[in-house]
Amino acid sequence: MNDLIKRINHVAIVVPDFDASMSFWRDALGLDLAHTEEVPSQEVEVAFFPTGDSEIELIRPTNESSGVAKYLAKRGAGMHHIALEVTDIHAMLDRLKAHNVRLINPEPVPAAGGKLAAFIHPESANGVLVELYQV
Repeated sequence: MNDLIKRINHVAIVVPDFDASMSFWRDALGLDLAHTEEVPSQEVEVAFFPTGDSEIELIRPTNESSGVAKYLAKRGAGMHHIALEVTDIHAMLDRLKAHNVRLINPEPVPAAGGKLAAFIHPESANGVLVELYQV
């Protein structure tokens, strides 16, 4: 068992408009909106909907030049990434580097709520963008 990975923290969905997206997640499904927040380091605004021990995270780009804006323009709204909560992000990054895993962030960056994050490139994760998330 891997003692560095605790759980799936959240699944992120990129959206062009929070209001339209909230009509589904909050109104139709009945999920409670925990909070919204701007994350300048990632050039996004996020909205979190708790679902048991995990969350659904809606992400909206805050400008047209960010990576998330480019992703949205190329692929449209939908699943963006899965976030794995880790106990020690530095140790996990060292482990991945030792296995020659391609990283978007070789060092952690600030994330929502003062947490630390680092992204694994989809080329190394079977086409899935994976975020490491240290609470």
